[in-house]
Amino acid sequence: MLGTTKRVLLLLPTTGYRNNDFLAAAKKLGVEIVAAANYCHQLAPSWGLGPIMALHFDRPQQAADTVLREINGALEAVLAVDDSGVELAALLTERLGLPGNPADAVRKVRDKLAFRCLLRAHDFLCPQFHHLPTSDDARTLLLVLRFPVVVKARRLSASRGVIRANDAETLVRAVNWVRAIQSRADRDAQELGLVIEDFIPGREYALEGILNQSQLRILALFDKPDPLDGPYFEETLYVSPSRLPAALQERIHREVSRACSVAGLVTGPVHAEVRVNEQGIWILEIAARSIGGLCGRVLTHTLGMSLEEMILRQVVAESLPFSLADASEGGAAGVMMIPIPRRGIYHGIEGLAAAQSVTGITELSITAEPGQIVAPPPQGASYLGFIFSRAASPAEAEDALRNAHRRLRFDIRPEYPAVQAPAAVRT
Repeated sequence: MLGTTKRVLLLLPTTGYRNNDFLAAAKKLGVEIVAAANYCHQLAPSWGLGPIMALHFDRPQQAADTVLREINGALEAVLAVDDSGVELAALLTERLGLPGNPADAVRKVRDKLAFRCLLRAHDFLCPQFHHLPTSDDARTLLLVLRFPVVVKARRLSASRGVIRANDAETLVRAVNWVRAIQSRADRDAQELGLVIEDFIPGREYALEGILNQSQLRILALFDKPDPLDGPYFEETLYVSPSRLPAALQERIHREVSRACSVAGLVTGPVHAEVRVNEQGIWILEIAARSIGGLCGRVLTHTLGMSLEEMILRQVVAESLPFSLADASEGGAAGVMMIPIPRRGIYHGIEGLAAAQSVTGITELSITAEPGQIVAPPPQGASYLGFIFSRAASPAEAEDALRNAHRRLRFDIRPEYPAVQAPAAVRT
């Protein structure tokens, strides 16, 4: 526990996976949490909730005005639990004069078009890309595109609104679909348009790190053993430590660190996605947040504390206890974001005990609720759950996850079951 009580404003999304993990870390450290959330502004008053419990995270300026008007007392920091609140957290940090990342830097890395422009301007490996305004026909780009390409919504995360197109016909379908997804998920969809970029072949890796005084410390470099070649890009397995050669891992570290620097990020968690091929290291994205879902739990053993505790320690203490990040006893760890096989209504699961009994499995958390509509990417924004493993080697950690997953059976039923028409009555 910290010596004196610190006060942190925590942006808790109503559908967030990690709300409880952050609250548990705060309780352990003795940090006072001032909760803010994005409950419906029409329903929250009838529930007796104050204005900061009904913020529009996707309207940062308006939400910041509400917080500054309603908040009482000093704060040490403002933290967002997930991607939906990072811009608001940065803006509040800026307006309150607290240490943190500039709001413009956070906004820049979150926007796929702005981030691509940044990479190109600073001589990173960068695919050819084009902005397609909402009012434009995708076929106007056919003369300049090099298939295959990837169509992307500009501000969505977790592979939502990302589709590969191999020719003109699939491009038009992909654009129409991604536009529909973005229009439902982002109120600025009309102004944003889409990004269309060359498909980058290669294997994907994820870097989890934390910036301290502009220095990037790697917490883990994850292999993604499943190929992510499309047409959709559902992430499933993360395994650490990476099996890449040490020299290549160091190059990834340097490239991500340089990208953080040119973007203007200086502090806090960083989650980066890269592709590696014979041409080099391609940065797909850098997010000014930590890893999504419950995946951060895979780091607890290595860090000697939860990832949420480490993040909170950084914002309320003078220095980050990096020495605690070296407390690993060796071995490997992995996490599976349980893939959603099809769209429908989740009703339940079989085989849970059998999956939990697999050697190396340390935790299996089903996060989908019965009655919940689930869907895989590019539409879905949630997971069925998470499986965690620890083993002597990355290969064994990966095998444990796959073996456990094979024992699970999910009951997912159609949203609109077919109804047989009554037979015609003869007269």
